Amino acid sequence: MVNKADFIEFLIDSGVLTFGDFITKSGRKSPYFVNTGNFTKGSQLAQLGKFYATCIADNIVKGIIPEDIGVLFGPAYKGIPLSVATAISLANDYGRNLNYCFNRKEQKDHGEGGSIVGYKLQDDDRILIIEDVITAGTAVRESLPILKKAADVHICGLIIAVDRMERGQEDRSAVQEIYEDYGIPVLPIVTIRDILDMMSSKGGTRESKIPTDTEIRMREYMDKYCII
Repeated sequence: MVNKADFIEFLIDSGVLTFGDFITKSGRKSPYFVNTGNFTKGSQLAQLGKFYATCIADNIVKGIIPEDIGVLFGPAYKGIPLSVATAISLANDYGRNLNYCFNRKEQKDHGEGGSIVGYKLQDDDRILIIEDVITAGTAVRESLPILKKAADVHICGLIIAVDRMERGQEDRSAVQEIYEDYGIPVLPIVTIRDILDMMSSKGGTRESKIPTDTEIRMREYMDKYCII
């Protein structure tokens, strides 16, 4: 089972979870940001893959992810190393030797051609999309036509590091929209609520606590944009 406190500490220690002033993809000014591009060491990717693999294994046990899942798909670009690291950990730690693939931003018109690299998708394949963070759900919406064009596949879930729990295009969270619009469960390792609960003045260790003014800004932002 994933230890959420350990994962949050890992995000902070790796410089992936940071606090300040950031503009998100949706154009919102956020006091916190998650950038998995800051995982730059092999040891970090190995540990990250274990967290993702454990999240997948936990949800297979719960029956949310089907037992016969066969493919991991990493949307370009950040999803590529995430899917590779997860595939390695699933094979080494859980004995699940899954296929993986990812997309190019531009379709190749020579060699093998096509827009997908790695495993060649087949009809009825059961796929998990591996991503870093969901804010508005843009990445999964862009991935679906790519996958469906390749084969008649089944998208069984979206695995992410952090759910920012933000409203999407309507008065629903992006996670709710993805599930209600496409029937795809979004399964985060942690949520922004988990992070705030652990790092607030009332919780967490002295090292993991955030300054009071940062906590206030986070709560104000979440009250305005998040569906808790």
